[in-house]
Amino acid sequence: MSTAQESPADPAAVAAVVGDAARAPRPRASEAARRQVRTARLLLRARACSAERRAAYEAEVVALHLGLSQDLARRYRGRGIADEDLLQVASLGLVKAVRGYDPTLGHDFVGYAVPTILGELRRSFRDTGWSVRPPRSLQELVVRVAPTESDLFQRLGRPPHEAELAAALGVGPEELREARAAATCFRSDSLDEPASAADAATPVSAFLGAVDPAFGHAEARLALAAAVRVLGPRERRIVQLRFFAGRTQAEIGAELGISQEQVSRLLGRILRRLRLELGLDAA
Repeated sequence: MSTAQESPADPAAVAAVVGDAARAPRPRASEAARRQVRTARLLLRARACSAERRAAYEAEVVALHLGLSQDLARRYRGRGIADEDLLQVASLGLVKAVRGYDPTLGHDFVGYAVPTILGELRRSFRDTGWSVRPPRSLQELVVRVAPTESDLFQRLGRPPHEAELAAALGVGPEELREARAAATCFRSDSLDEPASAADAATPVSAFLGAVDPAFGHAEARLALAAAVRVLGPRERRIVQLRFFAGRTQAEIGAELGISQEQVSRLLGRILRRLRLELGLDAA
């Protein structure tokens, strides 16, 4: 039995296929790889030219990686420092990385820039981002928690356990819990904020109690204490009994062995003297 043979390929069809393959676009280098190559070229040129031209090359590198600094700044949003300030600090960190990077060493610029920018952000939080300032070691631990937790989440594919996060930070679980508690020091809540979501009309300040009336008299008591020193012992005793012990004129007279009328006259004289001593007009 004879077997069927395939017909020879059409030369014209083969040529068309080969031509299409030749014209097909080749896989292009990734955006990150092309950015890295351009960064290295620009910084190599910057090292070989005048200071004025160098600044232009460095500015171009900053523009290439501005998105990186903005992404890093967003990690720290909502933690007590305004977004505009975070972006500014991250941009300054990027400029610092551009000026400090040596392209002749052959290392990836992004690998050098990320820790430089994060370092500037952490220093900003450590120095200016606290409404209540905890110990320096705790401040530094607090600003490391969020980035480390984010990195672990990407590697593990789930939120890290407390022990895993503590191990990555090189601290114990108790220190990690203390750092989480200290993170609230970045922001002080306003007393005018609603007490709860269910009662938006009532501020937190409504639950703080009444004002102590003693605060209003504190300054007056200090001034009066200095003025009373000009009085004699019996006059000071009368003032103490009348205005601090709450005794009546008759009770004061009985204790001092004088009449109520004498007490009344003495009180009038004492009050006029105190008013003069305090710089008040005499009644």
